[in-house]
Amino acid sequence: MENRTGLFSNGVIWFGVAISVSEIEAGIQLASSAPIDSIWLPLVLGHIIGGILLFFTGLVGARLRVNAMETIKSTFGDYGSKFFSSLNVMQLIAWVAVLNAQGAAAMMGLNLPISFTLTCIILSVIIAIWVYVGLYRLSKVTTVMMVVLTVLLAILSFKLLGGNISNVVPIASFASTNNPSLSFWNIFEISIAMPISWLPVISDYTKDVEKPVHGTMISAVAYTLASLWMYVLGMQIVGIGTTSIAQSILMAGLGAQGVIILVLSTVTSNFVAANSAGESSKAIVNRINPRIAGVVVSILSCILAISGIMDHYIGFLYLIASVFAPMAAVLLVSFFISKEDTGNTKIWYWNMFAWFAGFIVYQLTVGLDSIPLGPTLLAIIVSAALAYIGVLVKNRPQSNLIEN
Repeated sequence: MENRTGLFSNGVIWFGVAISVSEIEAGIQLASSAPIDSIWLPLVLGHIIGGILLFFTGLVGARLRVNAMETIKSTFGDYGSKFFSSLNVMQLIAWVAVLNAQGAAAMMGLNLPISFTLTCIILSVIIAIWVYVGLYRLSKVTTVMMVVLTVLLAILSFKLLGGNISNVVPIASFASTNNPSLSFWNIFEISIAMPISWLPVISDYTKDVEKPVHGTMISAVAYTLASLWMYVLGMQIVGIGTTSIAQSILMAGLGAQGVIILVLSTVTSNFVAANSAGESSKAIVNRINPRIAGVVVSILSCILAISGIMDHYIGFLYLIASVFAPMAAVLLVSFFISKEDTGNTKIWYWNMFAWFAGFIVYQLTVGLDSIPLGPTLLAIIVSAALAYIGVLVKNRPQSNLIEN
């Protein structure tokens, strides 16, 4: 009998994915670059749209019962699937490295008696062991970890807030005077970037849910709510006059608890990414053992983290969006509207073109200041529209045949 995960398990997994140093850092970036009153609407809107995309993308895997990169075979063909799988493995290696480096750097601010390099290695070892043992065998441990982490983060958030939301108002005065304030669509782009980065991953977990719609829904909602919380936590940190997560933890009087927060928040997100890299490796070469591949990814990402990948963090997030946002748009049109046969070569040629057009639109618009809708939504709209044109063209002969 196949292992199936319940609603609570999926909620725990995706709540843990969002609780990371990267999400908090994104909130810090927003709060230190824009007045508080201008942040809320684009922040919430970006997360809602990102959460909706997460839901529908995860629902494809939940219904087909295949991992994320296998869901796109009928849309982009076997070669297209391998192409995106390869890109996904590469971005997940870098993503795990970024999360690892951010977690280690934050821990260094707590004045621990260990080096940045050793901290990166320790975090990677924990992740590698977790990936090798497997999610299902450690499901109870994962639940306990998430309960502890949630309680500690709630304590930190309450201490920073002081029980009064008005305490976050000083964020506006902390904004940089050297750089122009972020516009609505700039903020929206930073907000949607995080959920978009998990689009090529979510089906690796929703494929095993007992109830496809409800399990995927709880996954997307858990991630969206936790991610919003982390952004707000980052905003709170700026509100007390610092941009350092470690400094805020010390100011809140959480010493040892702060270490637990940083370790668990880094490990929970990194496990999901490293495990999914193993799943994507299997989509490239079927003989690969996903667990072994996940361990290798943990090792490679550790090396990258130590080498200083964090310097390219924001640009890296945008690069992910430029590849996987239009890919997801074409997938959703293909699955929910077209439902074409896998063997239709012309269709997946056209779908690759639709993806590439969205990718180019993103690259052309990402450097423009405050472009309406933002590059991510523009890329999604262009790719989805082109994919839909392909559906209309494909269905036209069938319609004529029925009429005759």
